[in-house]
Amino acid sequence: MSATELLQLFFDPELFERYGVRMLDGLLITAKLVAISFSLGLVLGLLLALGRLSRNSVLRGATGAYIYFFRGSPLLAQLFMLYYGLGSFRELWQDLGLWWFFRDAWYCSLLAFTLNTAAYQAEILRGSLQAVARGQHEAAAALGLSRRTTFFKVVLPQSLLLAVGPLGNELILMVKASAIASLVTIYDLMGITKLAFSRTFDFQLYLWAALLYLLIVECIRRLLRRIETRLGRHLDT
Repeated sequence: MSATELLQLFFDPELFERYGVRMLDGLLITAKLVAISFSLGLVLGLLLALGRLSRNSVLRGATGAYIYFFRGSPLLAQLFMLYYGLGSFRELWQDLGLWWFFRDAWYCSLLAFTLNTAAYQAEILRGSLQAVARGQHEAAAALGLSRRTTFFKVVLPQSLLLAVGPLGNELILMVKASAIASLVTIYDLMGITKLAFSRTFDFQLYLWAALLYLLIVECIRRLLRRIETRLGRHLDT
């Protein structure tokens, strides 16, 4: 087999011309889905983390049950439950004016990813909040700062610094897990790849998709390394 034939086995210019741009469009959909759900999950995760640290046993138990369920069950099952399960109650959602949401695979995927990542981020944030030295609370109290000001100005910023690495790992896991959104007709990177493969039966499409996922992960990893390096210099001083 010549070098040209070997190259064409992994990169067919005609195939790339037909589907390359569409795969890049799918990549943007993947990035959008992950970015929005991760951001919403961060907000919800912080609320859940505070619930886990609450002195209220009911609130602590409720948030603990939420985290246990979403961390203990497969993301695919959660996605199907929202899209196919809740989506089957059409009349109810129409009466509530929410049918526009549950009939759309995009919104259901966004909700499933948000609820799932929030559970993982909650545990990350809970650990980072508990890792802030008790002396920080005492110093803030000695300065006469209110509990609200202490949390938002002293505790939360330090806890987020500690959580950067684990949150970055969660973001990478989300990027890789986002491929399952294609199972509910989302034309993200994997959805476009599956569609193209069904028409060509050329395995190199999946190779391209894998390389694009790897590219995203590597960009995130390098960005996290730079952030941690900068924060590390700050914390060392």
